[in-house]
This record gives sequence, C-alpha cells and structure tokens, in this order.
Amino acid sequence: MVQTTLAQVLGRRDALALAFGAMIGWSWVLLTGPWTTQAGSLGALLGFALGGCAMIFVALCYAELAAAMPQAGGEHVYSLRALGRTPSFICSWAIVLGYVSVAAFETVAFPYALSHLLPGLDIGYLWTVGGFDIHLSFVATGILGAVLISLINVRGLLLASRVQKAVTTFIVLCGLLVLAGALLNGEAANLRPHFDGGLAGMAAVLIVVPMMFMGFDVIPQAAAEIRLPHAALGRVIVVSVLCGMAFYCAMILAVGLALPAETRAAAGMTTAHASESAWGGRWAGILLILGGVAGIITTWNAFVVGASRLLYSMAEDGMLPAAFARLHPRYRTPHVAILTVGLLTCLAPWFGRPVLLWLINAGSFGVVIGYALVALSFIYLRHREPAMPRPYRVPGGRLVGYVALAVCLGLIALFLPGSLAALSQEEWLICLAWAVFGWLCRVRSGR
Repeated sequence: MVQTTLAQVLGRRDALALAFGAMIGWSWVLLTGPWTTQAGSLGALLGFALGGCAMIFVALCYAELAAAMPQAGGEHVYSLRALGRTPSFICSWAIVLGYVSVAAFETVAFPYALSHLLPGLDIGYLWTVGGFDIHLSFVATGILGAVLISLINVRGLLLASRVQKAVTTFIVLCGLLVLAGALLNGEAANLRPHFDGGLAGMAAVLIVVPMMFMGFDVIPQAAAEIRLPHAALGRVIVVSVLCGMAFYCAMILAVGLALPAETRAAAGMTTAHASESAWGGRWAGILLILGGVAGIITTWNAFVVGASRLLYSMAEDGMLPAAFARLHPRYRTPHVAILTVGLLTCLAPWFGRPVLLWLINAGSFGVVIGYALVALSFIYLRHREPAMPRPYRVPGGRLVGYVALAVCLGLIALFLPGSLAALSQEEWLICLAWAVFGWLCRVRSGR
C-alpha cells in the first residue's frame, strides 16, 4: 500500500543541524570583508548582534506556532488558520522565494568555490554577465550539484539529515580554527575603523541579516517529520538562532582581528585569507574554503527541504497544482516538489556571480514579508484563540508578536525605493517574475 503521510525520521540533533547548517552557508567565507568594510569591524559585529536579537522575536513566534501546529508547511499552516487563504498564499509564496533564492545562490557559489580549490576549471566560454565570464564547465558544475542535492532529498530526509550533521560538524570545526588563530595571533589594532559608513553602512549590514539567519524556519517546514515533544520543537528553533548569531559574530571578530582594513576591503574569500594570515600557512586558508564548500552543501540541502515541504503543504490545500503534493511511493518524500525546486535553481549558473547579490536581496525581501505575516498570525491567534493548546508558550504574549512585526516592517522599509538599501531593477524583476509564476501556479490549481 502506498503511504500518504511523511515519515517521522528526525531527532533533536537532526533538527538542530538542519536549522543551524542552513544558516551558515557560504557567506561567512565570502562576505565578512564587505560587511566589515561597509560598517566597520565592530559596526558589522553590532549589526549582526542586533539583527540576531531582532530575529529571536520572530523565532519565538515560530516556536510557539510550530509547537502548537507541528505540521508540514510551517508558515502556510499558521497563516492559513489565522488570516485565510489569500494572505496565507502570499506568506508561503514569499518564503518559498527566499528558500529557492538561497538554493539557487548555492548553484553559483558551488562552482565558484571549487574554482579556488581546483584552478583551470574555466572551460568552454559562453558569455559575459556584469564583467564575469560564464563558462560551460561553471554551469555544468552548478547543475550537477543541484541534481545530486535533489536526488539525496528524494531518497529521504533521513539520508539528507545524516549528510547535514556530518557537514555541519566540519563547518563548526573550521570556524573554531579561524577564531582560535585570530585570538592567538591577531591584533586589536586591525579592528580599526571600528565603525564606518554611518547609518548607510549599518543598513547595508542589517538588510542581509534576515537572509543570513534564515534557516531556523526550516524546522517548522519539516515538523511532521521530527520525532520530538512539541514543546522541545519550539526550544530547538530558538536555540538554532542563538547558535547562528554566535557563529556569525565570532567570524566577523576573527576576520577583524586577523586582517587590516585594506586587506578586508579587497574582493575575495576574506575569512579564508584571515585563517591563512592568522596561522601563517596556506593550508589554513584551503581548510576554510573547504568549510565554505561544506556550508554550501548544508544550506543547499536545508532549503531544498524547506521549499519542497512548503510547496507540498500548499498543494495539499489546493493552492498549487496537486502534483506538488505527490509522495514518492518508496521514500515517502514530496519528490515532484523537490525536483521542481532543483530545476528552478539550475537557472542561476547561467548568469554567473553577479546573480548572487540579486538573489540574496530579492530573497531577503520575500523572507521578511513572510516573517511579518507569521508575526501577524501569532498576534491574531493569541487574540482569537487564547485557549488553543500551546505546548511551548512564549512569555510576554502578544508583545513579542508586536515587536517581531515592527522589526519585519522596519526591514521591509529598507528595501523600498528611496531607502538606504533599496532593491535594484534586477532584484525587482526577480520579485515580479516570482509573483507572476505564483499567480500562474494558483490559476493552474483550479482554485
């Protein structure tokens, strides 16, 4: 008989590795330089600390809702119960944009990272985008990675989780390596300038925070596949955000101590250069790049999980074509949704490295819209259904939801035209194309 429900295969450590691994992708190797250049070393650290604290309020909303409604689809389930079908569709589809954007980001980051480990991979020139030459080998490597990640996920979440735990452990060890080297051999004078760029510099750091901390919300997507008491599910969500905040702040501090400002300002893999400088050997830089490749795998894997479970849940409620709700007859995974996400991510390598920033910013915009609607759902359910069983009950009640909503609305304002960090034309086009695609999918569903 064909099983029609998802299999419960994940424990506490699996869930934590899934969320934490999703947060620490490739950016901690590549973008620490731009962050410290835009806001200063301590300014960047403060930006991530403040952003992390703000995200904790959002995570608390998720924690209570996930424990109360431990079903696949997370945001979709909460917003549907609280706000109705159309707001739920907007919330879910915006979050899927963020997930797919990150997974697509990794299809570009993966060949880019490998090119630093294996020079000479640039074979078969195709065209140039934004000054970056696109080669057939670059595109093929990214697509091959997408195929492998998709197949791992089709085979089952347990296999994907085992890969996630092993690779996340390696990333943490690499992070501890560069931090230890910076603390032992770095110089406090390298932290100057402590603050730079004023409000614009801080805003440039703050707008990436939602994307960097995105990952804790993968746990609610896979809640139906996690074997945990419902209260424990909420606690794991909050702990994962704290772990992510500690990791990013530690990497920014390590880079600030290990490298002077002019070196951090140079384009490249800043954290790898910091590790090499701190330990005085190329081996340390290579190990950090390997840690970055590991981060690509964990993030890629986690957001394929998150996006596919959201598509599955939306299709089950008739908001998307029914094919997305099909489960594999053997592995009991939403294989059509997984393969669709994999196919979408295969578009990114054809645009090369310039698409990375477009994807990060467009995806961040989608994510904060979804987070705002989750916070609104939290507030509304606290008001309308005060007696709803809440195994993990957030202290502070609706005040937590109001703070989370205010944080999200403030972040949304940063993306709008005329703001300090407005989206570019290319990023608005990505958002528009995604909205049109969502409308077509909903029309196709017949609802």
